[in-house]
Amino acid sequence: MKKNRRIFGTVLLTLAIIFFYLPIVYMIVFSFNDSKSLTAFTGFSLRWYEHMLESRDMMQSLYTTFSIAIISTVVSTVAGTIAAIGISKSRKIVRDVMEQVNNLPIMNPDIVTAIGFMLLFITFRVEKGYMTMLLAHIAFCIPFVMLSVMPKIRSLDPNLADAAMDLGATPWQSLIKVIVPQITPGIVSGALIAFTMSVDDFIISYFVTGSGVKNLSIMVYTMSKRVNPSINAISTLVVVIIFIALIVINVTSAIMAKREKKAEIGKRKWVLPTIAIILVLAIGIGATSFGQTSSSLPFAGETLYIYLPGEYMGEDIVSDFEAYTGATVVVENFESNEQMYIKVANGGNYDLLIPSDYMIERLIQEDLIQKLDQSKLDCMPKIVDNIKGMPYDPQNEYGIPYFWGTVGIIYDTTVVDEEDLENDGFAVFLNEKYKGNIYLYDSERDSFMMALKNLGYSMNTESEEELSAAYNWLVKCVETMEAQIVTDEIIDNMINGRKALGLIYSGDATYVMSENEDMGFYMPNEGTNQWVDAMVIPKNAKNPDLAYEFMNFITNYEAAYDNSSWVGYTSPNRDVMNDLFGPDGDYEGIDAYIPRTDNENDEAFCYNDRTRKIMSNLWSKVKIAASNAE
Repeated sequence: MKKNRRIFGTVLLTLAIIFFYLPIVYMIVFSFNDSKSLTAFTGFSLRWYEHMLESRDMMQSLYTTFSIAIISTVVSTVAGTIAAIGISKSRKIVRDVMEQVNNLPIMNPDIVTAIGFMLLFITFRVEKGYMTMLLAHIAFCIPFVMLSVMPKIRSLDPNLADAAMDLGATPWQSLIKVIVPQITPGIVSGALIAFTMSVDDFIISYFVTGSGVKNLSIMVYTMSKRVNPSINAISTLVVVIIFIALIVINVTSAIMAKREKKAEIGKRKWVLPTIAIILVLAIGIGATSFGQTSSSLPFAGETLYIYLPGEYMGEDIVSDFEAYTGATVVVENFESNEQMYIKVANGGNYDLLIPSDYMIERLIQEDLIQKLDQSKLDCMPKIVDNIKGMPYDPQNEYGIPYFWGTVGIIYDTTVVDEEDLENDGFAVFLNEKYKGNIYLYDSERDSFMMALKNLGYSMNTESEEELSAAYNWLVKCVETMEAQIVTDEIIDNMINGRKALGLIYSGDATYVMSENEDMGFYMPNEGTNQWVDAMVIPKNAKNPDLAYEFMNFITNYEAAYDNSSWVGYTSPNRDVMNDLFGPDGDYEGIDAYIPRTDNENDEAFCYNDRTRKIMSNLWSKVKIAASNAE
C-alpha cells in the first residue's frame, strides 16, 4: 500500500514538474528558431540572440529590470525589517493597527495601487521615469518583507534583547548580534519575495514609468503588433541569470555551513552582498555603453522621444538614425490609440507620436499637436498621392504618413471557396460552411466596420439604429458561427492554418502570406477601412527639430525600405512601395501589400466620441455573447 502511494506521489510530482517546465523548455527551443514563427520550428539559428544583443531597447530593459529589482530588494528588506522590529516593540493597539495597515497594500488589486502611485506623482509634479519606478517598487515590496519577518519576531522571547543588554551589549549590538541572527530566515524569505515581485511586476511599473524607461514586462506587453521571437532569447537569458544566481546562493550557503570558525563565517556573510554589488556595477557599466555618440554630429547629445505602437519599426532604424545624427532615441510603445491619448492628454512628454488617422483628428480638435513647419521637411514629394489630403488632415498640415493600409479577409485558399468570398463579402463570416473555423479581430472599430459595410451603411454612421443592426449582425456571428475573437495571435495562427478565415489588417496579411503560400487576402466590394498611421509632433515637444529630422530620415528610400520590409505594412514612400511589390521585392505578387485605392465604398474613420462610446459598449456585449457561446 505504501509502495503504491509512493509511486502515485512520484507520478504526480513528475507530471507537475513537466507541466511547469515544459513551457520554459519550449521557449528556450524556439529562441533558436530560424524563422519568426512562434509555433513552427524551421531550423537552428542564433539570429534572435544577435538581434537581442544589438537591440539597445531590450538590453536597457534587462538593465532596468535587474537594477531596480536589486536596489528595491535591498532597500525594502532593510526598511521592512526595521519597521517590523519597531512595530513588535509598540503597544498592542498600535501593533494591531499597523499590521492591518500593512495587509491593505498586499490585498489591494495591483491596478488600484498603480493608479494611486500614478496620481501621487502627477499631483506632486514628479517626472516619471527610473526613479518613480524604483520608489514604487520599494513601496510595494516593503509590506511583503514585513509580512515575512513579523512571524519570526513574534516567535522570539521578548526578553532576549534585554538579556543581551544586561550582559553588556549596546542596543545596536543587541539588534545586530542577537535579534537579526534569530530572524534571518524571515529576512531572507522577505528579500526573495521582494526580488521576485519586482522582477515580475508589470501593472504598477507601467503606470509609474515614463521617458522611455521600461522593464522586461512592459517591453513584452507593448510588443502588441507582433511578438518578436527575440523575446524568447531575452527570456532565456533571464532564466540563465536566475539559474546561475540560484547556484551561487546554494553553493555559498553550503560553504558557509561548513565553516566552523566565527571569523570565517563573518567573512562569508559579505559574499552575497558583494555579488549583488558586482552584478549592479556590471549591468551599470554595460548600460553606459548605450548611446555613446560623436560630438561632431549635428544632434550629438540630444534625445528624441518617440511614442508608437509596439513592433512597428524596422530593426535597424534607431541605430541608423543615431549614427546619422549623433542623437539618442528613446522609444516607448503603446498598445492602443486610446492608451496613447491618455498619456498625451495628461502631459506626457514626447517629441514624436505615431497614432492612427481618427486619433490624429481628435488630437487636432483638442489642440494637442502642432502644425508642421513645411520648410523643415523634404519628404512630401516622396509620399504616395493616395494618402495625401486625407479627411483627418486635408491640407497635410499636421502629419507625415508612416504606414497605410486596409482591413480585409485572410483566408486559406485550400479551404475557402473564392466564389463564397465574391458572393458573400463580409457575410462570409455568417456562412455556416465555415462554422467554428473563423477569427474575428478584437477591435470594435474594425468589427463594426465589417458589419456596417455588409449591411450597406457607412462605417462612420451616427445612427443608433444602424449601430444596433450591426450589433445584432455581430452577435449572430459569434453565437451561430462559434467565431473566436483574437488580437495579434491571428498572425501566427493563420500562418499555421489553424482556421479557414479571419478579419485582418493588410500589413499583417502581407506577413502571413509571405510565410504561408496557401493564404490569400480578399477585400469585399462593399467597402472597407482605408487607414493611415502618421507622424505628428505634440504641442509640448521638447525637441521638434530632431522630430523633423526623423520624419525626413524615415521617409528616405533606405530607411523606408528597411522599415516596411521588416514590419510588413505598406510604405508611404512611392518608390519603396513599388520596389517591395515588384520583381525581386520582398512582397512580390502579394496583393495584400498594395492597398486598394479605386473603390468608392472604402472610407477612412472619422473621430466621433459619442459613436465610439456606443461601439465600445456594444462590442463588450458581443464579447460576452461570444464567451457564452463557447
